[in-house]
Amino acid sequence: MDELKKAILEGDPELAEELAKNFLESGSSSLSAIKDAVIPGILEAGELWKQGVYFVPDIVLSAEAFKSALAVLEKEQTGASGKKVGKFLICSVEGDIHDLGKNIVSSMLKASGFEIHDIGVDVPISKFIEKVKEVRPDIVGLGAYMSTTAATIKDYVQALESEGLRSGLKVMIGGVRISEQYAKEVGADEWGRDGVHAAENAVKLMGGES
Repeated sequence: MDELKKAILEGDPELAEELAKNFLESGSSSLSAIKDAVIPGILEAGELWKQGVYFVPDIVLSAEAFKSALAVLEKEQTGASGKKVGKFLICSVEGDIHDLGKNIVSSMLKASGFEIHDIGVDVPISKFIEKVKEVRPDIVGLGAYMSTTAATIKDYVQALESEGLRSGLKVMIGGVRISEQYAKEVGADEWGRDGVHAAENAVKLMGGES
């Protein structure tokens, strides 16, 4: 587990992929690998970048290693029951181009058994509504990682109501500026402080146990 985390932290995509395959071949859970090695590795790399220890090339390589490991682990993951828990549509709101947090949440949700529909970053309300109508998800997840974009989340929730899509649809929000109190204020059903917390709450919304 430590070797996989180190491969991601040091930005070695080939080694990360190989270690992820070895981990699965040993019969271990892909969820535990994602939760205990892959995500901690990329988060630590992100912290080193914020501290000025890592530079752009370093964080790019770590991100590539992160993606390589996830591609292997997610391919084998169908959820604990072997059945899909539900459909989850996720995106970052308009004006927000941050995708690392969204990708981490997506990986944890997929590992928990959700069918993920990731429609990207900087998604305007019109496209969001269009995709909700097309996919008909059980839960939508809106990510906002800046105070300016977090303030627009309520507009997305209101748009769902205006389009008659809110009934039966659960709404989750997340991001560094998001709190449980803010989720209540904008009319969301749940929130996620990180990938693990988001996955736990999503499972609960579907009537399961985290």
